[in-house]
Amino acid sequence: MTDQELRTYAFLSIITIVIVWEFIAAKRQLQQSKVKRWLNNLTLIGLDTVLVKLLLPAGAFGVALWAENKGYGLLNNIEVSPLAATVVTVIILDMLIYWQHRLFHVVPVLWRLHQVHHADRDIDVSTGLRFHPIEILLSMLIKFAAVITLGAPAAAVVLFEVILNGMAMFNHGNIRLPKALDSLIRLLFVTPDMHRVHHSIFKHETNSNYGFNLSIWDKIFGSYHAQPDLGHDKMTIGLQQYQGDTPTSSLLWMLKLPFTQSGGMYAQKDKPTTKETA
Repeated sequence: MTDQELRTYAFLSIITIVIVWEFIAAKRQLQQSKVKRWLNNLTLIGLDTVLVKLLLPAGAFGVALWAENKGYGLLNNIEVSPLAATVVTVIILDMLIYWQHRLFHVVPVLWRLHQVHHADRDIDVSTGLRFHPIEILLSMLIKFAAVITLGAPAAAVVLFEVILNGMAMFNHGNIRLPKALDSLIRLLFVTPDMHRVHHSIFKHETNSNYGFNLSIWDKIFGSYHAQPDLGHDKMTIGLQQYQGDTPTSSLLWMLKLPFTQSGGMYAQKDKPTTKETA
C-alpha cells in the first residue's frame, strides 16, 4: 500500500465514522442548511487537494525521503532507533502545528486566511477540513521546513499526517461524548468539547485550545479553556461580524474573504470576560 492509498483509506474511514456518529449522537442542532454548507465546504476541500497536488506534488512524504537521501536534518545525523525517531517526529510536529495555529491567530495577514475556517457558523466534521487554499499551501511549506530540519522519517511523516487529519475530523465533529469519557480522553488528546470552545465568538475563547491532537500543549503553554462560558448548547459558533445573513458557506465568499475583509483581530492579549461580545 502506498502512502497516498493509506491516507485515502484512513480519511474515508474516519470521516464515515464521524458522519455516522454525528447522525446518531449530535451534540448541537445545526443553524444552517447542511446540504448547502457541506456542498461548499467539500468543494473547498477538493480545491485545496487539487492545488496541493499541482503545486507541491512531492508532499511531506516525498520531502522526508529527499532529506533522508541527502542526510539533512537532526534525526538523519544521530543514532536513534526507528521507534524513537517516529515518536519524536509525531510529538515535535504536533507541537509545531499548535504554534503554527497560534501564529495564524496573531499575525493580521495570516488571520485573514484563517478566518475562513472560523467563519463557519456551525461546527461539524466538514469544518475540520475547511481552510482557505493559501493557508493550506503555507501550512504545507511550514511542514516541509520542519520535516527537513528534523530529518523526520518518511513513515513517521505519513503516520503524523494520518493522525492529524483524523483528529481534526474527530475534534470538529458535532458529536456527543459522556462527560466522564471526555474528561478522561482530554487528559492527553483534544476532544470535540474541548476544541468547540475554540470556535466560540468570544475572543478569549477563540484564542484558546489551539491543539488538534495532543491536549498537553494548551495546558503547558497557558491557552487551555476547559468549557465555554455559556455552555455548549448556548454558545454561538463563528465570528461576531459574520453572523446573521452573511453567506459564510458560499464557496466564492470563502475564497474572497481574505482579500475583502480583515475579519478583525481576535488578539491573544484580550482579557477574558463572560460578557464579551467579540
